[in-house]
Amino acid sequence: MGSADAALQHKLLDIYLRLLLENGSLPAAICFYTDGVKLVVEGSPLLERLSQIEQRGVRLIICSTCLNYFGLTEKVRVGIVGGMPDILEAQTRAGKVITL
Repeated sequence: MGSADAALQHKLLDIYLRLLLENGSLPAAICFYTDGVKLVVEGSPLLERLSQIEQRGVRLIICSTCLNYFGLTEKVRVGIVGGMPDILEAQTRAGKVITL
């Protein structure tokens, strides 16, 4: 979330996701690519929150190319591994796209 220190990014994203859950205005999908894929793998401080969001029906789409690049493919704990076509489809279907 932004270009701050990783701890601050995680804290802000945790608050953002918590508020999404609390007010019920959940997106249809959240796409994870580049460094964002590190949020859905073993050891991420956001796994519990992301799992709650996924359980509420939000598709968590993770870039397979990015996972391979970082060597994290086997460490995915939430979401579905897809490719850029899946991310593009989610963005195309969305009424609004927000980049964090």
